[in-house]
Amino acid sequence: MDTTPSFRFSIDRGGTFTDIYAEISGEPGFRILKLLSENPQQYPDAPLEGIRRIMQEVTGQTITELPADSIQWIRMGTTLATNAFLERKGTRSALIITKGFGDLLQIGKQNRPHIFELKIEKPSPLYECVVEIEERVRILPSGKVEVLSAPDIEKVKHQLYDLRKKGIQSLAVAFMHAYVFPDHERMVKNLAQEIGFENISISSEVLPLIKLVDRGQTTCLDAYLNLPIQKYLRSFNKGFSSLFVMQSDGGLVEAPSVSGCRSLLSGPAGGVVGYAQSVDCGNRPVIGFDMGGTSTDVSRFGGEYEWSLENEIAGVPVQVPQLNIVTVAAGGGSRLFFENGMYRVGPESSGAYPGPVCYRNGGPLSLTDANLVLGRLPHFPKVLGENEDQALDKEKTRKTFAELSEKIFKETGHKKSIEEIAYGFIEVANENMARPIHEISTARGFDVRDHVLACFGGAGGQHACAIARSLGITEVFVHRFAGVLSAYGMALANITAERQESVSCDIEKEIPAELMSRLDALEKSACDELRKRGEREINVQRFLNMRLEGSDTTLMVCQVPGKNITEEFRNIHQREFGFNPPGRKIQVQDIRVRAEGNTPRPGNAKISKNGEPGRPVSKEDCYFRDGWQETPVYKMESLYAENVIQGPAIILQGTSTILIEPDCKATVSDFGDIKIEVGQVKVKPMGVELDAVRLSLFGSRFMSIAEQMGRVLQRTAVSTNIKERLDFSCAIFDPEGGLVANAPHQPVHLGAMGEAVKKQVELQGIPQQGEVWVSNHPEVGGSHLPDITVVTPVLKDGKPVFFVANRGHHADVGGITPGSMPPFSKTLQQEGACIKTFQLVKEGEFQEEAIRKIFADAGARSLPDNISDLKAQVAANQKGIALLNQMIDTVSLEVVQAYMRHLQKNASDSVRNLLRSFCGEKEEVQLHAKDNLDDGSEINLVLKVNKKGGLATFDFSGTSKQLPGNLNVPKAVTRSAILYCLRCLIDSDIPLNQGCLDPIKILIEEGSLLAPTENAAVVAGNVLTSQRIVDVIFKALGSCAASQGCMNNFTFGNDRFAYYETIGGGAGAGPTWHGQSGVHTHMTNTRITDPEVLEKRYPVLLREFSLRKNSGGKGKFKGGDGLIRELEFLEPLIVTILSERREFAPYGLNGGEPGARGKNLQIKKDGTETDLGGKNQFHAEPGDRIRILTPGGGACSTAK
Repeated sequence: MDTTPSFRFSIDRGGTFTDIYAEISGEPGFRILKLLSENPQQYPDAPLEGIRRIMQEVTGQTITELPADSIQWIRMGTTLATNAFLERKGTRSALIITKGFGDLLQIGKQNRPHIFELKIEKPSPLYECVVEIEERVRILPSGKVEVLSAPDIEKVKHQLYDLRKKGIQSLAVAFMHAYVFPDHERMVKNLAQEIGFENISISSEVLPLIKLVDRGQTTCLDAYLNLPIQKYLRSFNKGFSSLFVMQSDGGLVEAPSVSGCRSLLSGPAGGVVGYAQSVDCGNRPVIGFDMGGTSTDVSRFGGEYEWSLENEIAGVPVQVPQLNIVTVAAGGGSRLFFENGMYRVGPESSGAYPGPVCYRNGGPLSLTDANLVLGRLPHFPKVLGENEDQALDKEKTRKTFAELSEKIFKETGHKKSIEEIAYGFIEVANENMARPIHEISTARGFDVRDHVLACFGGAGGQHACAIARSLGITEVFVHRFAGVLSAYGMALANITAERQESVSCDIEKEIPAELMSRLDALEKSACDELRKRGEREINVQRFLNMRLEGSDTTLMVCQVPGKNITEEFRNIHQREFGFNPPGRKIQVQDIRVRAEGNTPRPGNAKISKNGEPGRPVSKEDCYFRDGWQETPVYKMESLYAENVIQGPAIILQGTSTILIEPDCKATVSDFGDIKIEVGQVKVKPMGVELDAVRLSLFGSRFMSIAEQMGRVLQRTAVSTNIKERLDFSCAIFDPEGGLVANAPHQPVHLGAMGEAVKKQVELQGIPQQGEVWVSNHPEVGGSHLPDITVVTPVLKDGKPVFFVANRGHHADVGGITPGSMPPFSKTLQQEGACIKTFQLVKEGEFQEEAIRKIFADAGARSLPDNISDLKAQVAANQKGIALLNQMIDTVSLEVVQAYMRHLQKNASDSVRNLLRSFCGEKEEVQLHAKDNLDDGSEINLVLKVNKKGGLATFDFSGTSKQLPGNLNVPKAVTRSAILYCLRCLIDSDIPLNQGCLDPIKILIEEGSLLAPTENAAVVAGNVLTSQRIVDVIFKALGSCAASQGCMNNFTFGNDRFAYYETIGGGAGAGPTWHGQSGVHTHMTNTRITDPEVLEKRYPVLLREFSLRKNSGGKGKFKGGDGLIRELEFLEPLIVTILSERREFAPYGLNGGEPGARGKNLQIKKDGTETDLGGKNQFHAEPGDRIRILTPGGGACSTAK
């Protein structure tokens, strides 16, 4: 009789640790093991080493070669794909794409990732080279496909052979509209297979969904990662009969079927499955909190898994179904900093190696070090050092904290103990980790307080009670396998098969018969695949990805028998967005079927229950808010079911440490899980005096409020400009209208909104409850008329204690051209509706009829969108008010306003220090710069900086007089430009608020183009001249060369619609960096519409969208290249272009050459070209085109 045990291994190979959960036949329980993922001195591969150690321990035999026949299965989640992607260690690959779009994926959505970084860094392409194929199709209004040109097979063959000769192994193929017409992609795939490419990923198979940028990037990821993943799995597979890999959607697939783009979140997905299938909390929804060594993942489970189709990883869009997991760069390895008077945790990480200070590898101070000196890591296993036999180095850690204490004392004059500093960092980290929890709950219409917090990951138990308390959550659930729950989740996961395809149809009450037939076909295909794998019990879910007509925001709705699918969509839409606009059709964008096998659940063995209280193995001193407290330490194996442990206490689970905070109570379940009741302690009244930790916390909280306002606005708005292009900003203001905090949205709005708030207070007088004001007039803090500001007072005892406001760009507010961006306007009234002040909401009632009349009288062409967006703006402000009131109720108005002032003072001090740095050894410096607009008008700046006071005067005297056209700039926009420049030059993350301008004096001559009269035209000033003001400031300071100096405003439309976009260009180089190409710079950061969405929604063909090669200036550091955007019009339209830098080139710095000037060409159907100049309008007929060539950036320093 064979007594050899059989093994089942479930493995999570994470960034820091590899966790293994093993079930062994004949054993009632389980085995778990945790290893460092990278430990080359001890073993070459952590998962194989873990398997070897467990098998060796069970059999008692020395194992050198793994006995594959004893292993029933291995299930694994791995960071292999993620690491290969982040470290750029994938396969040599090429991109095959439609002609005219070779640079599209490099351009992306044209926005930059960080608005205040002059050195713009975007992810480098995954592909090595690009081949453009002459193929093109268009989607007709009927939905049918017209082939405009088919690939030349012989020519494609030659192109593919050339790639093979270069050593290219893998191809990514992405053609326009392949999501509905895959024939051309399949043709190329067949040719490539004949030629011998090892991997061919085509976008119509990777995921056939609209949006060429996202689908193309995802296809490139697939092509880049497939081969290294398969290579690793082949080397890992030592003859194992069943090797499965977890995908990002929470399902398992056989190793040969693993897709690179679908496995990027395989480890975190295992954690979601783990808690979703095992947390015992009745029917309450659960927040998953997975804190590891390098990052924290949060998710939500409300009875059904929640998937997301549009995701982003390290700046690259990934368009595949993934469990809705939000990651924040805060883990045990997150580094600790003190800078500009504030505490900062992450996003930098010490990683697994060298790790924190206490790991004995010379690493930096990290969050684990803070927990160590607070006494929260007792009995940590001795696994460090060369021989893996040393403990955490507490002495070195305390010494490093002592050095930081001295630094804090020198900078602030406040003496802090090591423990106070460490505890402060813990509080800041907890605040950082609470923010994404709001994002997946509160921001989506769920009350976070109704949830249970399921805590797992090696570091999660140390922070769970504090985070739950800050969120108002009363119960924490810590699974018995919390330290290895992602690995345990692999054991619970099902083998899956998915099918998805694009559709395009309206839906009323019932699913159309044709759609049902397509769903049936997908279901059969998915189920057939599982049956071939031997699955017999199969569960199927059918989804419709639905949206409102005219929106790009989709909701994945599950088809439930007996439920009306459109009603279900409306219910979800109401909950998530707060509204259901009447009269809009519901459309289905794609359909998805998910089939799952039925994995036998591992046994859940009960633990002993003998009525004895648990006995601590030791008592340690731990530091909490009120100081040191004696804290009993329990080992999990010495606890019994129903044991109750009063906090403070520590429970050691073997693979994780659970901290039970004071006033919390833990109960051990029958299965060894820990349920913690979180008590709401009475916090000592907070003082108003400055404290660096509190300063960091309040800075984060104010920012979080502004961000949540932005999410509400984005989600509840209807228009493309706000919802997809993100042309809006949200902010909080003090009672005087000074900026307190803003979300990082559009820089041109930031300094200007404060002026608008102040003017509204002057015009409206004492605010009343239930009032909301609206304004867009440049004379009262507006930027240009399409940018509409909505202001709401926050009242306490009838007095304003804060104001919340947001500004959003409306696609059309009337005026003489569609899009309200006329190139030749002479007066403000020609540009649209002018609103100095108006009570948009009065006594709680939205004044729809009156505001509708204001827009209608000005000739607005999209009134329903205007009204819907204004309601969304009101809702965003209400969200801000609710969150501010919640903060005030928690700590008092006096404290909140005190820290508001402290944050403004902190920003002021940071700017003063920056200004002093400009002076060097001198007590005062005077700098000068000027530049000319294309019409010859001059912007003149004399910048005087005083070192002693840290003061600066921006004197624009000598700037040209007000212009007859529309390049004039409201004063508020100049304030925004100055604020933006100062924030860019401070090389750390400080609050952007009114304090930044406190040391600044601005001198502008009335009647100049920077201070025009009330009725002057200004529409171009906000989008063009604002960029030139920034260039002049940076020129004076020598910070960087000129960027494109323009936003390239392009509109087309008719009486039915108006479309508006801004187009990126080249960024200026700096003293140590090259300028970025094809990106928005400085005062804007809006996205551009995806080519497929543009063509589907509007009567145009996008013929080319590419980088304008060699348009950046030449120098030691080159300027970024501009863009080329060419469109063909398919019906009569009015076309408008509003641009600059068509006469004067973007200048270089320190001898660097200028970038190329921009150019706008009208190309008639017969081929006749006309140079439109910088500003023009024309009537386009079908077949006419416009070709826009945007400026390059200037270079820096002379090339050697």
